[in-house]
Amino acid sequence: MINFATVGTSWITEEFIAAGKTNAEFRLRAVYSRSVEKAEAFAKKHGAEKYYSDFEKMLSNDGLDAVYIASPNSFHCEQAIAAMNAKKHVMCEKPVASNVRELDRMIKCADKNGVFFMEAFKSLLMPGFTACKENIVKAGTLRSVYINFSKYSSRYDAHKRGENVNTFKAQFSNGAVMDLGVYCLWPVVYLFGMPIDVKALGITVPGGVDGAGAALLLYDTFTVTLNYSKVGNSYLHSEIQGEDATICVDKFNIPEKISIRFRNGTVEDVPVNQRQDSMCYETDEFISCIKAGKKESEINSRAMSRNVMILLDEIRKQTGVVFPADNV
Repeated sequence: MINFATVGTSWITEEFIAAGKTNAEFRLRAVYSRSVEKAEAFAKKHGAEKYYSDFEKMLSNDGLDAVYIASPNSFHCEQAIAAMNAKKHVMCEKPVASNVRELDRMIKCADKNGVFFMEAFKSLLMPGFTACKENIVKAGTLRSVYINFSKYSSRYDAHKRGENVNTFKAQFSNGAVMDLGVYCLWPVVYLFGMPIDVKALGITVPGGVDGAGAALLLYDTFTVTLNYSKVGNSYLHSEIQGEDATICVDKFNIPEKISIRFRNGTVEDVPVNQRQDSMCYETDEFISCIKAGKKESEINSRAMSRNVMILLDEIRKQTGVVFPADNV
């Protein structure tokens, strides 16, 4: 069994726990929240043996093997380093850090302590993405790629009313490109590698982060356009356009419907057999890598995390989004 502790009590932690419980090797041992009341209620709800509001005290628990971190982005680095220094394996929600400097510290810490460290990015591990990757050759010579993830934040109205929410605050290293654009960048970097050039534009909102943005990435024979927003909804699918066919993907964060539209007018629907608890794939990968004694995941690799973070840093630089964590 892998004994887990979780950090954070939001909906994403709840989904992680639900997915983890479908793996026979998973056991939820402890939960952490800055509020002891929240920690106690969360532990009771999900059947954790222990709850903590003292992070260091939780890490001193010898019965823990791994920590799942889903705190605000600006906390990821220090919490992950503390956990790894306590010899715990770490699965950290995306974006894994505020910037590449923080990520390099995390990677160095994982190596020093001989623990497994992985960014919690589910999309590449899902059957829908595998099906897309395997069929790209049918598109022929690539010419244009469009990837879109625009979803109106459930917290944006409260932010506009001046309420104290964390979702649009630079101090927490968040915003549209960090929270949603990251879903666009991971598939691009995995499928095509690093671009030759990047051009980005963004719209900032009060709080110092971007509410929406777009980036254009240049490759040898094609361009990639990324569109992401937390202040508006989009109903457009994503496309990989080649000279022979266009591959249509409903959404790259959870790819479920894929079709190939050929120039001659024929359409091929690609079957996707995929579970609804989409976080199960990253959780299973994390556990299997630990059990196999691997240093890192072959898919959610450290190099992938680092390349994505380099692009996130560049996009923020061009769009004028600066976090307090950048100046430490």
